[in-house]
Amino acid sequence: MGSALLALGHYAPERRVTNAEIEARLGVEPGWTLRRTGIAERRFAAPDEALSDLAVKAGEMALAKSGIDRRSVGLVALATSTPDHLLPPTGPLVAHRLGLKGAGAIDMAGACGGFLYALTLADGFVRQQRVPALVIAANILSRRLNLDDAVSAVLFGDAAGAALLAPSEREAGVTGVQLAADGSAYDLIQIAAGGSRCPFAEGLEAGATLMHIRDGRAVFTRAVKMMADASRTALARAGLAIGDIDTFIPHQANARIIGAVQRALGVPEEKTLTSYANYANSSAATIPLTLSLAAERGPFKPGTRLLLAAAGAGLTGGAVVLEV
Repeated sequence: MGSALLALGHYAPERRVTNAEIEARLGVEPGWTLRRTGIAERRFAAPDEALSDLAVKAGEMALAKSGIDRRSVGLVALATSTPDHLLPPTGPLVAHRLGLKGAGAIDMAGACGGFLYALTLADGFVRQQRVPALVIAANILSRRLNLDDAVSAVLFGDAAGAALLAPSEREAGVTGVQLAADGSAYDLIQIAAGGSRCPFAEGLEAGATLMHIRDGRAVFTRAVKMMADASRTALARAGLAIGDIDTFIPHQANARIIGAVQRALGVPEEKTLTSYANYANSSAATIPLTLSLAAERGPFKPGTRLLLAAAGAGLTGGAVVLEV
């Protein structure tokens, strides 16, 4: 008994923010961002859009494509670092708006690795309980960016992606997984204020509520190693070699990180799916967004083997081998 990837969905806000717009603000030469990151543009949420709005649209697309009875869905796992509120969690609201009256719902704050954690949880739930589960990853990072900081202003955008898993008679679904964490790098990527360590308070500097990347070189080195090492372990647990994988979908951090992971694993360019050029880095949402965009061009055939890998703030990350 396995799980099947029944349907995918995604949503990206309408507003396109080009490199020229950000480069003009930063005072850097035209083309600087594209050369450094491979990113050409990103999407920013409208002022009246909340995280739940993005998540609902991606989830609705997946559910509509599947055609399943929504009363059968047993779990909604929402991977996000930018919920509607610190309390309550956003997952129950998303499940309610999607009409999933019989589903449990939970937020998972796993940063860029959040989708892999949520997917692993959902796959186990589907196998054990024999009911469908909906995984949604979504972020509105534009509201946590210091747009005057050249290190981070060009890298991030807003988006959502969704994956619906259902019970299957085939031995499919997650066949190998390695989840990873490295708390020694805890403060490399951080929003300092808003938690119990540094609560919101009168006189708090605005910069404390925005994302800060302390050491970009260290992030690059550690992220590449985490993604490559986790991928090798996940493949071994699935009893596969890198040549057995049909498609590699890495977290869409930027061109440099993806290229380094490809080289470390020996993944050819033609087997790698990307979306960062037009959507930038939406943290946990990048992998399901990329999957859903690819599925619109042509559905994944049953038996297709996917390798998913991610690393981000925390550091959290890992790799999953997923058979469609």
